[in-house]
Amino acid sequence: MALELNTKLSTNAAKSDSGKFNFSLGGAKKVANKDRMFFIEQLALMLETGSDLHTSLNVLSKQTDNAELARVIKALSDDISEGKTFSSALAKHPQVFSATYTSLIAASESGGYIRRILEHLLIMEKQREELRNTLISAMSYPAFLMVFSLGMVIFILAVVFPKFGTLFTSIQDQLPITTIYLMAASRIITQYWWALGIGLVGLIVLFSILIKSEKGRVLIDDLKLTTPVIKHIFLKIYLIQMMRILGLSLKSGVNLMDALVLTKDVVQNIGFIRFVETLIKDVTEGRKLAYGFNNSDIIPPIVKQMITTGEETGNLALVSDRIADYFQQDLEKLLKLVTKAIEPIMLLVMGVVVGVLVSSLILPIFKLSHAVH
Repeated sequence: MALELNTKLSTNAAKSDSGKFNFSLGGAKKVANKDRMFFIEQLALMLETGSDLHTSLNVLSKQTDNAELARVIKALSDDISEGKTFSSALAKHPQVFSATYTSLIAASESGGYIRRILEHLLIMEKQREELRNTLISAMSYPAFLMVFSLGMVIFILAVVFPKFGTLFTSIQDQLPITTIYLMAASRIITQYWWALGIGLVGLIVLFSILIKSEKGRVLIDDLKLTTPVIKHIFLKIYLIQMMRILGLSLKSGVNLMDALVLTKDVVQNIGFIRFVETLIKDVTEGRKLAYGFNNSDIIPPIVKQMITTGEETGNLALVSDRIADYFQQDLEKLLKLVTKAIEPIMLLVMGVVVGVLVSSLILPIFKLSHAVH
């Protein structure tokens, strides 16, 4: 069973795009998370009311608004009517249902508790969506301030400064150094905007190539786990992702080895994946899971202790859920603190930038006024 399940996992993982940071259990590009979550919720509800799987899928395929999802559900219904298992039907659509879905459903089919697994998957999807929304909310305001500041600087240099260029020529030797540099920057923006545009596009293309290359991914993933402050955010995210899957897998009857393989497919960081691979190797060689956690430099002490306790008491699934809950709450607190710390810094930077720009315009005007008098 373990070898068969691992083979399925490897096949599905190879089809997935591991280069993208993904909060979802599914890898869909045409099916939004909310549509997949609604489908899972409706399917679990229909199964709870006594409807069989084929009938439920057939009904849902007709009432789903998303055309791609409706097509997939219809294909699932057809496969079930032909006698295929639900997990094998799901495995045909890795762009919508990841290896996590397929493997957990496969583990639940023999015990006949598909509905319960669907409910657990739905809860996990909702928790991941909450995490994603928390991250977006925390980053949106600082990002807005940054874009607004950059736009304001470009506007002043491209529109305001050129109007004073001729006026300042008569006192060129008396201009403040900041005014001289800003006027030079203004000329570059107004006269060579096309070159700047080409350069910007080139940088975006180069960065895109970099992050898609193996060396680029390794570098960026390493920075996520080593950069001050940022490393605490990403480590909590990866632990939440890992522990959610580990807890749900173990509760669903998946053995520890296959559960760890599932966590490796979900976490999108090369450095953290290597840590999971070390855990898999240790478990394969007969060591306890806590051994790998205790020998890792990136894992917080509280996680090491909880994993050790969970293994000793036989409550590893419960402990995994508790770790995920703890770090999700801790992450929300950390993001709020970081956001509160960034806001005044960004406002201070904006004030300094505006002050430099305004003074670079006003001081020469005062000098011109004195020269006229």
